[in-house]
Amino acid sequence: MSTARPTLICLMGPTASGKTDLAIQLAGQRDCELVSVDSALVYRGLDIGSAKPDYPHQLVDIRDPSQAYSAADFVADATRVVAEITARGRTPLLVGGTMLYFKAFLEGLAAMPAADPDIRREIEAEAATHGWPWVHERLAEVDPEAAARIHPNHSQRLGRALEVYRASGIPISQWQREQGGQTLPGDQYRVIQLAICPVSRAVLHQRITDRFQQMMGMGFLAEVEKLWRRGDLNADLPAIRAVGYRQLWEHLEGHYSLDEAVMRAVAATRQLAKRQLTWLRKWPDLNWIHTNEAGNRALDPLSDPEEAGFGLTPLGLALNYLDQAPL
Repeated sequence: MSTARPTLICLMGPTASGKTDLAIQLAGQRDCELVSVDSALVYRGLDIGSAKPDYPHQLVDIRDPSQAYSAADFVADATRVVAEITARGRTPLLVGGTMLYFKAFLEGLAAMPAADPDIRREIEAEAATHGWPWVHERLAEVDPEAAARIHPNHSQRLGRALEVYRASGIPISQWQREQGGQTLPGDQYRVIQLAICPVSRAVLHQRITDRFQQMMGMGFLAEVEKLWRRGDLNADLPAIRAVGYRQLWEHLEGHYSLDEAVMRAVAATRQLAKRQLTWLRKWPDLNWIHTNEAGNRALDPLSDPEEAGFGLTPLGLALNYLDQAPL
């Protein structure tokens, strides 16, 4: 049933966590085409400060910095390119750190009720007692359309669908239909979600500092100055609000020294990483790949020794997750 669906891989993580390197390795192993999920990479001319990769990605350099680009724009573009990649017989791999884009793409843009922790706990307690197929039967009673699309053991999607009904009295299928009948990726693809992150927050912070210093050495200030001199851009545009660009822009406008701008940019990047991790800790159906200072897979000392058979690299664990054939 579900195994007949084409695979779609989503690779997430905080900034400077090693997402791009892992995505490129996966592309070589599983014939993937990469799709950027990054609100800065969409803009032409934002190259150094966005760590724009040399390896081909879809949805890179598709907007001028004077133009806005929304989550709705991303959903439309990503839906199209994912279908095109699949039609070519290849595997789409969405990689990036703009969590709002991932959420909008995977869960849809319908203005349905927000998550209700109390209702969710109630449903999870019922599943613990009776099993998820029993929960699927309860969903079928109130929303047969959604139940027909959701596997009886897909706990996250089942729980969300029943939660929406109990919170609003309106089936989730009706919410989706009223928003244009949007079909979610989980209805069409075997979605596998991965997240990579260093175990140590100190390691992540040092990588952020080192990478920003490297960007400065590559001419990041000159890149921002070129944008600043265009004359048609301003600090309120989404492109210029990107972390790093905003701080150097404010330096060029005379608000503070270059040293202070760099310090503020590094601090802002760390705050971005913190927000990304906050999103990820609450993310459902996520397969974690933790790394150590050397960038190798960090093994839990309490874990089964057989796990070492997956190898010491993040790639080895990622491939293991891909081979598990989830629902």
